[in-house]
Amino acid sequence: MVVKIRMLGLFKKVAGREEILLNLSGELRLREVIERILEEVDGLRDFLLDPELKDPRPNTIVLVNGKEISLLGGPEAVIKDGDEIVLIPVIHGGLRIP
Repeated sequence: MVVKIRMLGLFKKVAGREEILLNLSGELRLREVIERILEEVDGLRDFLLDPELKDPRPNTIVLVNGKEISLLGGPEAVIKDGDEIVLIPVIHGGLRIP
């Protein structure tokens, strides 16, 4: 099966490209596909995964076919042939008081 990964913002810059096409076999969960992405794109792990939780959700909005993964079962969501996964970095900031 073929899965399209689109990366926006910082992820696109780190990867040096906006899209990855992964050729995968069998039924996979999103967490397994994310591991494959991390194998494909050197240096992305530090930005994509929370270091303590080993989960992308605190740092990333993950969409599968336009739906946020919390609606699909989180990292256990089943990924199918032709699915599109979009990775959007969450920018954290604080209030600056002069």
